[in-house]
Amino acid sequence: MEQTMKEIRTKNPLGYQPIGRLLMKFAIPSVISMLVNAVYNIVDQIFIGQGVGYLGNAATTVAFPIVTIILAVGTMLGAGGSAYAAIKLGEKKEEEAEFLFIPLPEGIDPVYPSLVFNMRLPRVLMAFLTGAGLAVSGTVMQSVLRNPLASPFGLGVSAGAGLGAALVIVAGGSSGLLGAFLLPTVSLAFALATVVLVVGFATRLDRSLSNTTIVLTGMVVSLFLNAIMNLLSTLSPLYAQQISLWTLGSFSSKEWSQVDVLAPVTLLCTLFFLRFAREMDVMTFGEEQAQAMGVSLRRMKWVLICAIAVLTGTATAFVGIIGFVDLIAPHVVRRFFGAAHRRVIPAAALFGGAFMVLCDLAARTLTPPREIPIGSITALIGAPFFIYIYFSGRRRR
Repeated sequence: MEQTMKEIRTKNPLGYQPIGRLLMKFAIPSVISMLVNAVYNIVDQIFIGQGVGYLGNAATTVAFPIVTIILAVGTMLGAGGSAYAAIKLGEKKEEEAEFLFIPLPEGIDPVYPSLVFNMRLPRVLMAFLTGAGLAVSGTVMQSVLRNPLASPFGLGVSAGAGLGAALVIVAGGSSGLLGAFLLPTVSLAFALATVVLVVGFATRLDRSLSNTTIVLTGMVVSLFLNAIMNLLSTLSPLYAQQISLWTLGSFSSKEWSQVDVLAPVTLLCTLFFLRFAREMDVMTFGEEQAQAMGVSLRRMKWVLICAIAVLTGTATAFVGIIGFVDLIAPHVVRRFFGAAHRRVIPAAALFGGAFMVLCDLAARTLTPPREIPIGSITALIGAPFFIYIYFSGRRRR
């Protein structure tokens, strides 16, 4: 026994080193980590202030103490509770230790929490991220083309993604583990290739890359690709329903692996657009004014349209074609936050995400146990909104 205690004192510094030295050894790294964390928060505020503005700083200032309190309470309960339980288990007082482990209420199946975490939560997050991505893409697209009815899908993103998905489905590669990876990958590749084709062809037709040329080229390419997809559906009647359901969009059977891909893409693209908020503000005044203020229109359009293609294509590849969100969100947000993109882009992301979650909730609950395609819900809301925007614009003229 004495030999064992001697070994513990020799090997464990807490058993033999002076308290002052131990405080220096363990406290200094903790102080340094806290200072680094403080600098990290300061840098975050600088970026938020430059990108979003004072409203972003105000929001984080309000939210930060709340998050800190939640973390403090959670850490206190977790660290204290685990230490208490460990002590009681070591004393063979299992009943007192089990007091901390609150069982589920009677009548609740233990499977339900797993279903919420593994099925419901990924679905809600995918809906929010998809809505946020489409809303941000629509906001930027309308600014680039100076057209209130412009949509990323006008570039052929949906047509390209739909054709890629149709080819995978007809080839029989949409089922199983391979299909879960192959279908979104091919859809994204076709969507990006379509946008590059549209912009490249528009550049060949018009070196200045005018907005009218981009829109017309996108419409022609979209119609051509949709015709090919419809031909595939007609020639493959066994897969026609599956192709049709994919083109209407769905958030069912979504997994955390898909959230892990879509979340960073949505965040990085949104921050990328905020980086060019000033240039987009200038572009809304017209091409001549933008060029006079030093904005390279041709380069800026290429950069922004490619980023739009990445964001919209990634969302579409995972959930299918969902329209009108990219049209509704920018107009609603601009009514409340004005035209400055450093405010409109974050607000559009939040509104689009919340709107998509509500639409998905309606799709699941309106006709149980059947589920309405999410694209049908957004179209029922978006089509009248589209008509309203069109006629209100004509009245202003």
